[in-house]
Amino acid sequence: MTRIFLIRHGQTAWNEGQGERLRGRADIPLDEIGVRQARATAARLAQWPVAAVYTSPLRRALSTASILAEPLKLQPQPQGGLIDIDYGRWQGLSLDEAASDDNDLYRLWLESPHLVRFPHGESLEQVRERAIAAVRGLVPLHAGESIVLVSHKVVCKVLVCALLGLDIPHFWRVQQDLCAISIFEADKDPCTVVKLNDTCHLDKLR
Repeated sequence: MTRIFLIRHGQTAWNEGQGERLRGRADIPLDEIGVRQARATAARLAQWPVAAVYTSPLRRALSTASILAEPLKLQPQPQGGLIDIDYGRWQGLSLDEAASDDNDLYRLWLESPHLVRFPHGESLEQVRERAIAAVRGLVPLHAGESIVLVSHKVVCKVLVCALLGLDIPHFWRVQQDLCAISIFEADKDPCTVVKLNDTCHLDKLR
């Protein structure tokens, strides 16, 4: 059995409130709150034995992974399959700007996300294929061990569905908060869920 800790990166200037934008492949850094979130998550994660930390190569995920890996005396290892979704033409747009650009597509994204491929970007099925391929490549390397995967909101939501054997239309039913910890045991297919979207370690930051 391999235990998988799936963790979303910490906050950036594009994550919250009026400043929220579709981040995708934009390589934006953690903000001050995001760094504090990652440190609180590292303190929580340190209670478990972890063999390896794998991460999206984008800066916000890699910085989070570096903070998580430090007390474990590990080096984060970038994995291309964990990179954020490619929003194509919509990358960097606010939600209102995306709706103005193509309201029909935006409504389809909210109602039937499995049918959407972003203009010059990816579909959720493409994200699922590359992300689950990355996981399937890593699990055999860590039989009987625990590994950490640091990624992004969309990728984490897609992976939660995939690991639990749920189809992509369940995408919006999965909550994925910043620096939340989800734990899966890869003892069979689909996996067994141990924790899902756990943020109790961030309570003192609120």
